[in-house]
Amino acid sequence: MTDTRQPAARPANPRFSSGPCAKPPAFTLDKLSDAALGRSHRAAVGKDKLKAAIEGTREVLGIPADYKIGIVPASDTGAYEMAMWTMLGARPVEMLAWESFGSGWVTDAIKQLKLDAKVTTAEYGQIVDLTAVDWDADVCFTWNGTTSGVRVPNGDVIPADRAGLTLCDATSAAFAMDLPWDKLDVTTFSWQKVLGGEAAHGMLILSPRAVERLESYTPPWPLPKIFRLTKGGKLIDGIFSGATINTPSMLCVEDYLHCLDWARSVGGLSGLIARADANAAAIADFVAAHDWIDFLAEDPATRSNTSVCLKFTDPRIGDGATFAKAVAKRLEADGIAYDIGAYRDAPPGLRIWCGATVETSDIDAMLPWLAAAFDAEITAQAA
Repeated sequence: MTDTRQPAARPANPRFSSGPCAKPPAFTLDKLSDAALGRSHRAAVGKDKLKAAIEGTREVLGIPADYKIGIVPASDTGAYEMAMWTMLGARPVEMLAWESFGSGWVTDAIKQLKLDAKVTTAEYGQIVDLTAVDWDADVCFTWNGTTSGVRVPNGDVIPADRAGLTLCDATSAAFAMDLPWDKLDVTTFSWQKVLGGEAAHGMLILSPRAVERLESYTPPWPLPKIFRLTKGGKLIDGIFSGATINTPSMLCVEDYLHCLDWARSVGGLSGLIARADANAAAIADFVAAHDWIDFLAEDPATRSNTSVCLKFTDPRIGDGATFAKAVAKRLEADGIAYDIGAYRDAPPGLRIWCGATVETSDIDAMLPWLAAAFDAEITAQAA
């Protein structure tokens, strides 16, 4: 950094990426020494660990006992597409999108499945009018917009007596937000977000209503093997007890089990939410104290506590994208903050991950460097 007024403190961990996210504090590779490496995932030891991952998820997230939880291929993307391909088409469909991943599900529904779906969108920083949604249709949405920092504030608007299914991509919300399970029929997430697990495995959570749909409806399009959740009109129950569709990484499973143990050690779900809230609050205090930066999410009620997206507002900035990239580059070069540039499809700015595995002390140490990088880049731009 060219600015000589460097802050004294430095983050102990400069990893603020929105995925893969920071590992749990004090993580070391020897935490994985009990992994069932070189063993079949269908052997007793493999099945036991997979079942422990499923039931640990249920315990920490407070998922109802009659909901099914499965470990599936291809991360959150695989889990969500599996739900879309196997359940949509039985009823009218409404697609909601306010950022890039939600827009991706719209593309799947319209261009791939060729559904005559109603599409409702909002610009980055905003959210759709949830009170205008027809919840008697099957509704697809992201709970937390990872690339916009905009989240659903709560599930109050979703009626308990809805006729349709709710398909919720919760990949950057699970373990950091209080998800209303009675309002969610299909919920998906991946391990590499709030708990800092490893990538490539998805979690698929089904309500009894979703299971009923699977067992009563056959979609008109062909399904690849990794999407098939039923056989002979009945749910393949083994998928939801640890008999995965394809071979999982037992090293990643061990890592996820460690993440769940760490989650329990900080107070479970309430402790995880409190940690994420504290991180987001530290950034909110910083934004309030500086007039050159603001949240991308316009309404405080819908601001994410995990993927916190920021925009530069100083009128002296000419090219916003170039300026934001330069600030992020300065912070990375000094080892202060890695991977905090805005998502490629999002408006120019920064995206700072504030999930539970990030320490608030690291957020606090990073923010003065952000201010110094801003000053340095403004000076460089003027020169």
